Parts: sequence; structure tokens; C-alpha cells
Amino acid sequence: MPYILPEQRDEFDPAIDALTRRLGQNAGPGVLNYVITRILQSQKPATYLNINTQVGILECVKLELYRRVAEPYEEIKRKQNGDVYHD
Repeated sequence: MPYILPEQRDEFDPAIDALTRRLGQNAGPGVLNYVITRILQSQKPATYLNINTQVGILECVKLELYRRVAEPYEEIKRKQNGDVYHD
């Protein structure tokens, strides 16, 4: 989960805000992949432990994104368009 203490957020938010402004709304998947890859590459050395940790972080980010963003969106669309699954 991406929940850290507010004082920890204060340390990183200015840099994150600057990066997201620079990326804008039109940053395609290639740009986002590049940025994330560069951030992960900065965590040296490339040991099994670090790689395994990074993969776990990416998986948790994916799951949290699905839970918080995709699932509510899908629920709205299910109500608008009708459910595919029937009892």
C-alpha cells in the first residue's frame, strides 16, 4: 500500500508534482514505462533481493490501482451497460 506518513510525503511530493506536471496528461505508456524503469534502475545494486522487491512493489502498485481506480470504474460501467454475469 502507498500509505506513508504525511511528513514522509512532504519530502517527495514536490519532486513528484514537478514530474507529473512535466509529463502532462498525454504521457503515453512508453514514457510512463521509461520513467518507472529509470526510477527502479536507480535502486542499486541489481541483486536478486532488490529485483524481487521491485517486482513485488510493482505488483502491489498494480493491485492498488485496480482496487482503487479500475474496480470503481468497472462498477459504474456495469450499472450503465448491464452485467455480463448472470446467476
